[in-house]
Amino acid sequence: MGSRRGPLKSAVPSNVVSPVRRCSRTACGRPAVATLTYVYADSTAVLGPLATYAEPHCYDLCAEHSERLTAPRGWDVVRLAVDPGPARPTGDDLEALANAVREAARPQERAAGAGGGGGGRQADPMEVARRGHLRVLRSPEP
Repeated sequence: MGSRRGPLKSAVPSNVVSPVRRCSRTACGRPAVATLTYVYADSTAVLGPLATYAEPHCYDLCAEHSERLTAPRGWDVVRLAVDPGPARPTGDDLEALANAVREAARPQERAAGAGGGGGGRQADPMEVARRGHLRVLRSPEP
């Protein structure tokens, strides 16, 4: 006894899914520009810049819905400034990228350090920890 229904089809083909995050409001497909978070202990709704990662307990809102946002009676709405311009790399970002490129260009040193029982890790007194190719460095003393 076979099913009369055919295989389930997605409303959006998987090869067309956009990497842009969309507004969380029902039936709104506009791009998200802000993230809404509720602080239940303080009865506060916080609306700020779009979060780096989509979180299950936060709501991404488009410009229109973020402007029209209201909170329940007795709640406060805190609106954090949203920077309209694109994020620009800082000096720290560029320095970290340059350091990562330099380290990747030295495969013989990394291989020697891995075979020496972690001897390469102790060579840099500023290094606190390491995970893969990333390093945690101690803040320079003023």
